[in-house]
Amino acid sequence: MKIFTTASIKQLDAFTIENEPVSSIDLMERASQTLAKAISERWDTSTPFTVFAGPGNNGGDALAVSRLMAGKGYKLEVYLFNTKGSLSPECNTNKERLGGIANVDFHEVTSQFTPPVLTAEHVVIDGLFGSGLNKALSGGFAAVVKYINASSATVVAIDMPSGLMGEDNTYNITSCIIRANLTLSLQLPKLAFFFAENEPYVGEWQLLDIGLSEEAMVEVATDFFMLENEDMPYLLKSRSKFAHKGNFGRALLIAGSQGMAGASVLAAKGCLRSGVGLLTVHVPFCNNAIVQTAVPEAMTQIDISETCFASAIDTDDYQAVGVGPGLGKAAETEAALLEQIDTCQTPMVVDADALNLLGEKRSYIGRLPKGSILTPHPKELERLVGICQNSYERLMKARELAKSANVHIILKGAYSTIIAPDGKCWFNITGNPGMATGGSGDVLTGVVLALLAQGYDTGTAARLATYIHGLAGDIACKKQGEIGMVASDIISNLPLAWRMLEE
Repeated sequence: MKIFTTASIKQLDAFTIENEPVSSIDLMERASQTLAKAISERWDTSTPFTVFAGPGNNGGDALAVSRLMAGKGYKLEVYLFNTKGSLSPECNTNKERLGGIANVDFHEVTSQFTPPVLTAEHVVIDGLFGSGLNKALSGGFAAVVKYINASSATVVAIDMPSGLMGEDNTYNITSCIIRANLTLSLQLPKLAFFFAENEPYVGEWQLLDIGLSEEAMVEVATDFFMLENEDMPYLLKSRSKFAHKGNFGRALLIAGSQGMAGASVLAAKGCLRSGVGLLTVHVPFCNNAIVQTAVPEAMTQIDISETCFASAIDTDDYQAVGVGPGLGKAAETEAALLEQIDTCQTPMVVDADALNLLGEKRSYIGRLPKGSILTPHPKELERLVGICQNSYERLMKARELAKSANVHIILKGAYSTIIAPDGKCWFNITGNPGMATGGSGDVLTGVVLALLAQGYDTGTAARLATYIHGLAGDIACKKQGEIGMVASDIISNLPLAWRMLEE
């Protein structure tokens, strides 16, 4: 699914109106019917609703929803803010249509506003401003937002929480943004929905199909996408009946140091549970017995060091190399890593301490072999690109890094983002907070490594691994709940996740 900027969404609206053809007011009616249906499916007619409508088309949506819900037997108190005496044509039309409707207590605010009583039983419908906002709310509208936020009412935002901008909120005033419990987004998600700092404003979000032009959505270009369940099975390679382990790649995992053998075990198991033919784990001597015992399916290769990775390895016999989990930051490890990068011609998956070491030697990022993938969490990324004010800036800097270094990046988080060198970004929809536990990232490194070794192209390997890692976590969560999950539970459910895609 494509994710469009707010400017592009205006293009989609205009294209639909011109080419369906459908009038703007009829498109608004269609959207409002979908909104009213979604709201009525969650709350019955005994629920008191208070509607706040702005002077633009978001307000027009809110007025139309009020009329449609009143027709279903809901009682609503409606406030239309028209302080400048200038409503959009569609908003004005819906104001006229609302006149005299039973079950609606209508107030048009032109100057003074007496706030209504809002209790925990009330549901507020926020239709003040939609996705077209480009500056922070101020004055009276900011005061209304703060009043709503201070109440105990449940808040439903139409399309966007009022005050939130669709992409970059770096210079926004957070106290002037509606804190919605539910955001009903029209047709498509907004980029801002995928950023952690916006969760208090967006709340739960639900997409509503309002019938925007499919042709336009195909033709209008974007760099942002959301991974969809139905697309993922087509990325899987089929397996021949006569296949053998040599057909599914040889992978090398460089991981672990004294006291961190677990990271190499988790990454190795994630790799083996993701279809690799053969796996060798390069370990310091102190971890050899642990890995041999915990992961009997893997071979080990012992480093010259007793306690850490200290010597670069010949990688000519491998189709992919993973490096970083539990590696540590010893001086000899840094030297070995830099030499490994300079001598390796095989795609690398770079994670954890390998990323931290590269943060101190940033020039080496551009020396990584073609087809390499970085898998940082936000703090690890900032060690590579510098401190970021928010998720939007972090994403933009990650895109710059992917382009300049010609690498793919998996930026881990609630919506892990796969970033390609051409700037295209895919937001992953699988996963849950139970995966926020030590070792989850090591498992992902193993999954990515397995797919690269099997010959998947870099972009496909990054997208498929991120999706399946989250899916295995979701399966584990259903069995055990979020609180009790550990990284090993993700590994245990990888086979079922893969089978679900195969089927």
